[in-house]
This record gives sequence, structure tokens and C-alpha cells, in this order.
Amino acid sequence: MSHILILYYSRHGATAEMARHVARGVESVGLVARLRTVPAVSTVCEATEDGIPESGAPYAELEDLRHCAGLALGSPTRFGNMAAAMKYFLDGTSALWLSGALAGKPAGVFTSTSSLHGGQETTLLSMMLPLLHHGMLLMGLPYSETDLLHTRSGGTPYGPSHLAGTESNLPLSEEEKRLCHALGKRLAMTAAKLTSGGD
Repeated sequence: MSHILILYYSRHGATAEMARHVARGVESVGLVARLRTVPAVSTVCEATEDGIPESGAPYAELEDLRHCAGLALGSPTRFGNMAAAMKYFLDGTSALWLSGALAGKPAGVFTSTSSLHGGQETTLLSMMLPLLHHGMLLMGLPYSETDLLHTRSGGTPYGPSHLAGTESNLPLSEEEKRLCHALGKRLAMTAAKLTSGGD
């Protein structure tokens, strides 16, 4: 259990970019970051996807969650909530819940929105709810991360966020990148302490 799972859904690429910066934070303290995504879902019929995405991270499997030492969960906002694709995947984790596979593991969340007040914090909170039911130890970002005090783009104490703009094409700001890195580092350091008995 030496890897941190970074599980995300991304439609326009911003959440995927955030995931890569979280991964760099994980790797900065010597743990392995495992990037995984989830397929899109359809509102009108049963969606089918190839087993391997055309680009980016592989699709997540329950075993990725079962064997991780910690989890970073990322989704763009959909009306102040996580995207349906992420919710659909999480709804299929009952077997992990029944076995307590995620209980006691550290977790954090991150999001991207088109507007600054487009539901960043509520989306982060929506992703926390199933993690609480799994018994995970939720981690946010402390204000010792001074970018939280100065950012004019994304960034919350609940987890990193990104302002993508109405065309979903704004790059991550330097503050947003550093906050993603900070979350990954914090998760990895906590996971390492938990797995080593806190020494």
C-alpha cells in the first residue's frame, strides 16, 4: 500500500491537469502516485466505452481503491455537485464499504469550475460525503498554505480548486498549482505516517 490514488473525472482537461499537480506533490515525498479516471455516463442510454481510454489515465477499478494508502478525488462541478460520472463510479463501491477497505485512510478532494463562485466549495463537500461513509480521514488545506490568503483564482481550505473560465480554457495559476502540490504532499506524508505507525 505505497501508492496514493488520484482518481478524477475531467471533460475539458483542467481537472486532469490538477490531478497531475497533486501527483507531483505525492511524489515529492517518495510515494507513488497512481492516476486513474472514470468513463463518462449517458443521460439517455447505457453508455459504453472501450476498456482503455483514448488518452490520459486508465479507468479506475475497485482494486485501485482497495490497495491505495490514500486517495485524492477530483471532479469538475455540475450545478454545485460532483459530475455524474464520478458519482456513478462511487455508487459502485458498496463492496469496499462492506469490507471497510477504505476506513482509516487519508483522503482529499479537488475541483475545477467555470466561474469563481460556481459551486467550488459545495462540489468539494459533495465529494467528501461518500468518503466519510467509507470511514476515510478527510484532509483539507491549512492556512499555513499562504496561497489560500492571496489567490485571486481558485483555492479553498476544503481542497484545491481552479477557475477555468466560461470557455474552460484558463490555465492553472501558480497559486492553484502550488495548492494541488500541497494536497498531494500532505496526503502522502499522512499516509506514510499512518502506515509506519506514526513514527
